[in-house]
Amino acid sequence: MKLSGEAVLVRIFIGEDDRYQGRPLYRAIVDAAREQGLAGATVLKGVLGFGCHSRLHSASLLRLSEDLPIVIEIVDAPDKVEPFLARLDDMVTEGLVTTERVQVVAYRANDES
Repeated sequence: MKLSGEAVLVRIFIGEDDRYQGRPLYRAIVDAAREQGLAGATVLKGVLGFGCHSRLHSASLLRLSEDLPIVIEIVDAPDKVEPFLARLDDMVTEGLVTTERVQVVAYRANDES
């Protein structure tokens, strides 16, 4: 698959402890994106953040890491992202999902699987 030109960036902000059907939500989202044939997904773990409840989540050395912020980024063509957003609506019960138009400069997938 080769993706270039205009695309959509989906950013999903959740907590590390969030679950979907008994497993980590970030893993369930990445698996769902893969099942739907999206170009790729990246999970980023934050060291500090807060959400709608204004409770700080931190990777402080003074205490154990507690529900750290997670951001999942997915980029693909608009017609592939749209059905995925409907699936996210069922999966993400608390968090934030944003989309924005982006310009893909280079994406080169190896045809060998």
